[in-house]
Amino acid sequence: MLDPTTLEHYGRVITAEVRRLNTMHLPLEQRNTYSKAFLQVMNLWTKNDTVKEFCFGRKLARMAAELLGVRGVRMYHDQALYKEPGGGITPWHADQYYWPLSNANTVTAWIPLQATPLELGPLAFAVGSHKFEAGRELGISDESEKEISRSMREHNYPLHETPYELGEVSFHYGWTFHRAGRNVSDRPRAVMTIIYMDEDMRLAAPKNKNQQNDWDTWMPDAKIDEPIATPLNPLIYRS
Repeated sequence: MLDPTTLEHYGRVITAEVRRLNTMHLPLEQRNTYSKAFLQVMNLWTKNDTVKEFCFGRKLARMAAELLGVRGVRMYHDQALYKEPGGGITPWHADQYYWPLSNANTVTAWIPLQATPLELGPLAFAVGSHKFEAGRELGISDESEKEISRSMREHNYPLHETPYELGEVSFHYGWTFHRAGRNVSDRPRAVMTIIYMDEDMRLAAPKNKNQQNDWDTWMPDAKIDEPIATPLNPLIYRS
């Protein structure tokens, strides 16, 4: 979906911003499972105009809208996910657990900034798991890795785990269970993600402290049961 020149141009800027804004400096051996999984820097589009240009690209946003079957999509937020050399697994989870949203019309574009063989720990999915409701109450943790892994095996949801060629982009639904393996290489796995939501999405009352934090952080001006049309959630694409 993206050519090497585009990825090199924007990837260089995204990586520089991750280095500038990263606040995690503990050695890997001193971190918990979540913190070992990746360096996480969010809403880069608000910090750098070049990153904003990338995140507001219509090609990926149009694809997101078409996959969701909606007229248009807004920005929920972006996040860079850099799995360091030696970085740990990303435990099984579903993103929508964290989001106080009125429906499930959400999709994340997972954009590797380099070719990503299995040794770097690419994203993997349980195919069809967006229809499976058990485990949705679990955030990313050792428990989610154990319990969701067991559920996926018991209910015969096949694991889709493949390398990513340079320029490939994946999209996953908000309730799709997914994980990533360790980075056993000597180089970082650089990934940028953009989370899109239906342009008519409304704010739902938070069901846990993580959802309250998302409301406070990504859509502080939104009101419960009203459309999320705040300055931090602009319309990116409309057909």
